[in-house]
Amino acid sequence: MSYARRQARVLVLEAIERRVKQFASNEHIWPFRIPHDPLSLDDIIRDALREQDGFLDVEAIKSRNVLRMEWRDSGYAWEAWAITVDSGIHVYCDSDEHETRVLASLKRGNPREADGFFLDLLAESRGAAFGIEMAARAPGAVRTPIDDREFLTDVFVELFEGIVDVGHHGAGAPEVADDFRQDVASWLEHVLVAPPPGRRRMRRLQDARDTR
Repeated sequence: MSYARRQARVLVLEAIERRVKQFASNEHIWPFRIPHDPLSLDDIIRDALREQDGFLDVEAIKSRNVLRMEWRDSGYAWEAWAITVDSGIHVYCDSDEHETRVLASLKRGNPREADGFFLDLLAESRGAAFGIEMAARAPGAVRTPIDDREFLTDVFVELFEGIVDVGHHGAGAPEVADDFRQDVASWLEHVLVAPPPGRRRMRRLQDARDTR
């Protein structure tokens, strides 16, 4: 990475950190803090580099991927990912073919635990906690670095619960049935790209709430 690119990266991360320190918190989204509305990350980058008359792609500041979902029939994809700034704050963003946004921040030391909490709240609220609306169709591919299959199944059960007309999205897509969780687990086996199942379980957001 060139010196100019490194300097641009520093300026952008500093600008992001200034913005997230202004985010608000409330009981319903604990332990996250959120902006009043999702912020355009592209706008933040442009403002931070205005004097340099430059731009920086998000790959230069991304710390890790969290979840990617692809709808292959339409070519649409949605991805959630994280930036960890110098102060240790995890900043959660999302990207699709139209925009890249800053959704929330979390002051938490363990990236794995923080990512799990993000997915927990995303599923529990179907995106509403972060000011977004999740698609009402099952994706044809799911990619994540998370290796806890039980946790991932729980996440998608919450995301899909109440969806009825999803059977036409491909073999293994979940349908409402007597054992909805088993349907989701079977669908996940068909579409998931992730590390092999691990032994270490993800800590759940509800457990953290109960022990506050």
